Amino acid sequence: MSTVAVTGLVAAPAAELWRVLTDLSRPRSDGRPVRPLTSGTFGPGTAWRENRTRPDGGTATEEFVVLAAEPPRRLVLGSPGEGVDYRITWSLHDVRRRGRRHTSVTITVRAQPAAAAGRALAFLLGGLAVRAAEQVLRQDLAVLAAEAGACPAQAVSAAR
Repeated sequence: MSTVAVTGLVAAPAAELWRVLTDLSRPRSDGRPVRPLTSGTFGPGTAWRENRTRPDGGTATEEFVVLAAEPPRRLVLGSPGEGVDYRITWSLHDVRRRGRRHTSVTITVRAQPAAAAGRALAFLLGGLAVRAAEQVLRQDLAVLAAEAGACPAQAVSAAR
């Protein structure tokens, strides 16, 4: 299993970022379409598909399901991949900086190979995959900030 995390500071309150994260009906600023697979209140079991641009420029359709939702602090998603299952955790913590409200946002992705082929691929492409995942997380953080009408996210750390 590998883990990648990116933390950034966004000039918006956690409640506003939570609203943006959980509103599946809004158009995305990066143009990626979101297709809800369930209806009703956002929470555990909510599922959707979205087309995302891969770091290599191609596109991938990904499916997400909410595993846990603790508004406005923590959102845990599951996403089955090709030979790898992903668990994505968004953690939001209010921060005061220079007398203004900001949110420290940490996005953590844990990749668990689902089959022997996935383990072999993870071994062979481990470093490349980690760098690609980090790039995607930084982009997701920037998109979140933009959609909340906040100052661009400042990525402050990355961990592997």
